[in-house]
Amino acid sequence: MPSAAASHILVKTEAEAKALKAEIAAGTKFADLAKKHSSCPSAREGGALGVFNPGDMVPEFDRVVFSNIAIGECSEPVKTQFGWHLVVVTMRK
Repeated sequence: MPSAAASHILVKTEAEAKALKAEIAAGTKFADLAKKHSSCPSAREGGALGVFNPGDMVPEFDRVVFSNIAIGECSEPVKTQFGWHLVVVTMRK
C-alpha cells in the first residue's frame, strides 16, 4: 500500500493561502510559516502530519499528496471542509 508524509498550513481563506505561498516562494521557510499561521494542531510541529495512507485524509488532500507533485514542492492552495491548505509532501512510498 502506498504511504506518504506531508506537512501543511491550514488557514481560513484562499487569499491567506496565496499570500503564504508567495512568502514561501520568496524564501521563507514553510515550517516557520506553519508555526505562525496554521490553525491546525500540527502547527506546533511546523505543520508535519507524519506518515499516512490513502484514505486517511480527506479526498482533496489525498489527491494532492498522492499525485505527481514533487517532493518538497509547495502545492497550490487546496480547499477542504476544514479551510485552505498549502501542502508539502516530504516522503512518498
